[in-house]
Amino acid sequence: MQMLITNIKELLQVRENHVDKVSGAEMAVLPTIKNAFLLIKNDTIRAFGKMEDCPQYDGEIIDATGKMVLPSWCDSHTHIVYAGNREQEFVDRINGLTYEEIANRGGGILNSAKKLHETSEEEIFEQSKARLEEVMLLGTGAVEIKSGYGLSVEDELKMLRVIRKLKANYPMAIKATFLGAHAFPTEFKQNHKGYIDLIIDEMIPLVARENLAEYIDVFCETGYFSVAETERILEAGKQHGLIPKIHVNQFNAIGGIQAGIKYNALSVDHLEVMNPEDIEALKNTDTMPVALPSCSYFLSIPYTPARDMLNAGLPLALATDFNPGSTPSGNMNFVVATACIKMRLTPEEAINAATINGAYAMGLSQTHGSITVGKKANLIVTKQIPSFYQLPYAFGSNLIDSVILDGQIIG
Repeated sequence: MQMLITNIKELLQVRENHVDKVSGAEMAVLPTIKNAFLLIKNDTIRAFGKMEDCPQYDGEIIDATGKMVLPSWCDSHTHIVYAGNREQEFVDRINGLTYEEIANRGGGILNSAKKLHETSEEEIFEQSKARLEEVMLLGTGAVEIKSGYGLSVEDELKMLRVIRKLKANYPMAIKATFLGAHAFPTEFKQNHKGYIDLIIDEMIPLVARENLAEYIDVFCETGYFSVAETERILEAGKQHGLIPKIHVNQFNAIGGIQAGIKYNALSVDHLEVMNPEDIEALKNTDTMPVALPSCSYFLSIPYTPARDMLNAGLPLALATDFNPGSTPSGNMNFVVATACIKMRLTPEEAINAATINGAYAMGLSQTHGSITVGKKANLIVTKQIPSFYQLPYAFGSNLIDSVILDGQIIG
C-alpha cells in the first residue's frame, strides 16, 4: 500500500541524517520543510521534500493544505495496564491529604494492586485496550508500559501478559517494563529483604524466561526503595538481560540518579527535585532524563527544572506517566503544552522532547521519532492551523485531524 500526502503547510521534525537524540541548545532547533510532500509505502516513510519536487503518483493522495504533519508522539513512561481507578484519592487530595499520607493508609499503589488482584486478566485487557486506543487517537505512536500494580509473582506476570497481548493486537511499538519494585506489599512492609529476594529469585527469572519485558524499573524514593535496594534489583535485572530504567527524584533527591547512571540506565524518570550534582552527574552519559509534567500538574508538586538541565547541555524527553493515581491521562498534547507553559520549554524543544528524545528513551531511535526515510510512517496530521506554535498555545483544543500508524489512517 502507498499513500502520498501533498501540500503540507509545514513538515516538522525532518531529519535527513539519522540522529539518536538532541541535547542542550540542539533542542531549540526543529528542522522543517514548508509546502512539502511525504510519500509512504506500506508502513515506512519512502520520500519527502518540497512540493516542487513531488513525484508523479497515481495512488491514494491526502491533501494537507493548511495542515502540519509531524511524527507521532513517543510516550516512554506509562502505566496504562491497571484495573479500576483511584478517583476517591483524587477527592482525598482536594480535602488536604498528601500523596504520601494516602499511600501510608493503604491507598496509592497498594490500592491499585488490590484492585488488579481482584480483576481477571481478560477484564484488565479490555480496560487497558480502551486506554491504548484513546492515546492512539491523541497522536501517540509508540508507548512504554510498566507493570508494578501486581506486587506478587502471579499478578506481575498477569500484567506483563496483558502488555504482550496489547502489543500483538495494535499497530504501534509497545515496550514492556517489569516494575515489581514499585512498592512494598503490605505483608512485606517490615521485611524489605524478603520482598526483594522474591523479585530477584522468582519474578525476574520468570519475566526473562518468558520474554515478557525488555526493561526493568525501580521506584527509588524515600519510603519506597532505597538506593542500595535499587542497585541490587537493577544488578539482578541486568544479569537476566533486562535494561534499567528508574523512577527517581520525584519527591526527594537521595542519590538515585547516580545509581541509574552507574547501571547505565536508558532513562531516569520524574526528576521533579534536582540538585546541581544530579544535573552534573547526567552530563556526558547515555542516560536520557525524562520529565512527566502532567504528574506535576495533577499532584501539584514541582516541575522538572528543564531550563537548568538544557542550559547544562542535557537532553530531555517528555512522557505522560499515564496511571490511575498521579496522572490519569495519556494525552501527550497536554504534556507538550504543559512543558511549554510550566517548564518554559519552547515549542521546538517540547516537540523534540516528545518525539526524537522520547523514541531514544524507549530504544526506538532507529525506527521512530522523526521524519526520516526508512522510519515508520507514524504521523500526526493537524487541522488547519497558523503555525505549529498553536499546538501548545491552544492547549485545550483538539488540533489533530488524523493519525497515521504503520502507514494506515486510524482516525
